Amino acid sequence: MVGESVSHSKQLNSPILVAVDGSASSYQAAAWAAVEAALHSCPLHILTSMAVQTSFGPGMMLSEADIGWMRGEGERVLAEATRVAHTAAGEDPEITTEMTFELVIPTLIERSTQVRMLVVGSRGLGAFQRGLLGSVSTATTHHAHCPVAVIHGISAIDAVSAMQPVLVGVDGTSNSVPAVELAFEEASRRKVGLIALHAWSDTSGLDVPVPGWDAAKQSAEADLAESLAGWGERYPDVLVRRRVVADRPVRSILDESANTQLVVVGSHGRGGFASMLLGSTSNALLHSAEVPMIVVRSQ
Repeated sequence: MVGESVSHSKQLNSPILVAVDGSASSYQAAAWAAVEAALHSCPLHILTSMAVQTSFGPGMMLSEADIGWMRGEGERVLAEATRVAHTAAGEDPEITTEMTFELVIPTLIERSTQVRMLVVGSRGLGAFQRGLLGSVSTATTHHAHCPVAVIHGISAIDAVSAMQPVLVGVDGTSNSVPAVELAFEEASRRKVGLIALHAWSDTSGLDVPVPGWDAAKQSAEADLAESLAGWGERYPDVLVRRRVVADRPVRSILDESANTQLVVVGSHGRGGFASMLLGSTSNALLHSAEVPMIVVRSQ
C-alpha cells in the first residue's frame, strides 16, 4: 500500500512500532508506546537502527570488531527500552524487539504500512551520534502511512497527567475526520474528556468586536458542531468540550495543550488550520508542544 495512507481502524490487530536510539527522548517514546499498546490490547514492537549515516561517496568500512560493538550497543538499547516499557505498562503488552542495520527513516516509512501506529521521540542522540531524532520525527510525520505519535520531553503517563483530557484540532473539513475519530477513541480508552478546538481566524488572538464578528463565530461554531456530529453517540462515555477561538492554530493548540495529556491533529488542513499541518507551523508545533502529539493522515 505504498503511496496510500492506511486507516488506523484497519490496523487494530497490528502492533504499535516504536523507534529507539538510546536517547532519553526515545525511551520516553518507548514508555508511552507501551501504555498505548496496553490500552489497545495490541503488541508492541521496539526497533533500533545501527546504520551509520554517511555523506556522498564510498560508505564507511566497518571491521568485524566495529560491527560486534554496534550489535552489543543495539542490544543494550533494546534491553533498556524493554525495561522502560515493562516499567510503564507492566506485563500487559506483548513486546518484541528488533535491531536493523538499515537506515531508520526509510525503514520506518516502509513498516508504517503494516503497523497500527508509529511512535518516535521528538529528538534524540543515539549510538555514533547518528543525528537528531528530530529528522526522524519530521520525516515520519510527513511520509508515514499510519498515525505517528511524537513524544516530547515528557510522556505524560503519570497519574496526574492520565486524568487530563485529550485535545483534537478540528478544521471543519474531511481532512480532520480521521483525527477526530482517533481522538474520540483515545479519550474513551483513557476514560477522560475530549476538547475539540476549532481555530477560525489566522490573524488575531484578541477577542475584540469587529464587523461580522458574531456571524463569523456562529458559522465557526456550526462547522465544529457538524464535524463532531455522530461521534458523541458513538462514544457516549466521552464528555466533549467545544472550543472556538479567533486565533492562529498553533498558538491556540499550544495554549490549550498545557492542561491536556495528548494532542491529536490531522496531517493537513484548510480553513482555520490553513497554515498547518506538516508545514512550517506544524513543525513549530511538533517541536514546541510539551505533551505527546499524534499526527493522523487523511485517507
